[in-house]
Amino acid sequence: MEENKLLKGKPVAEYIYKQVTDKLNLLKNKGVVPKLTVILVGNDPASKVYVSRKEKTCKKLGMDSETVYLPEDTPEERLLEIIADLNNNPRNHGILVQLPLPEHIDENKVLLHVHPDKDVDCFHPRNVGMLVSGNPYVLPCTPAGIIEILKFYEIPIQGKHAVVIGRSNIVGKPMANLLLQKNEHANATVTVLHSRTVDLAGHTRRADILIAAMGRAKFVKADMVKNGAVVIDVGMNRVDADNERGYALVGDVDFENVLPKVKAITPVPGGVGPMTIAMLMNNTINVAAKQNGITI
Repeated sequence: MEENKLLKGKPVAEYIYKQVTDKLNLLKNKGVVPKLTVILVGNDPASKVYVSRKEKTCKKLGMDSETVYLPEDTPEERLLEIIADLNNNPRNHGILVQLPLPEHIDENKVLLHVHPDKDVDCFHPRNVGMLVSGNPYVLPCTPAGIIEILKFYEIPIQGKHAVVIGRSNIVGKPMANLLLQKNEHANATVTVLHSRTVDLAGHTRRADILIAAMGRAKFVKADMVKNGAVVIDVGMNRVDADNERGYALVGDVDFENVLPKVKAITPVPGGVGPMTIAMLMNNTINVAAKQNGITI
């Protein structure tokens, strides 16, 4: 494998954690210990693993954390009551409602009930609007992590043609907005592709930076990628495999066949994944500082 082409997330996350630790120490010296509360409704295996990692990371850094575990059949009204209590608790700084939610719960209604000052995911319409206007209160975790990867490995963005496959509110749309920002780590020309795009492969072949975030295993083939492109694979898909677990984790990119063509690429796992939690920790500290009028 061509190791020099791999954009590994772990060293970038470690760099972010050093910054987080410095900011955390500053807040603690002023009597503020940032606290993140995660709400998990149901027993989705992937969500439970992700929530567990958040808890461990908070503990490792010295931040406060709490996870509210709720059964699958929790009424929507009860969930909204819990969020309201957290909104009104000054000792709680960040609220994260783990998605997906059970079908009987209105996801949009729930996310609207999280106070925008405590929205560490950048899902609230106020925070989305501030991001689009170029004056973000908080940055969306995964897209911000991708920008940090590109910065860390000194991959230029300004003036490049960035193509994002996927238009979700979690990755695709906020990713496009971050790439469009007027700053030295953005200023890209951005194209967003989706399931109704005509000649999708024609667009991907023109990308200097290709970001795949549609949730389809090995969707991006070698003939869809320009020679020398930089590829960011956000996908995390389980496929059947002949091993002890019975499955393997693969991205949205056909990694083995795309690798020889590219300048650089994120592996799956080990690429974008570690950055999402790192940026979540950074967001929690940032909102805790803002809620207490502290500049960090």
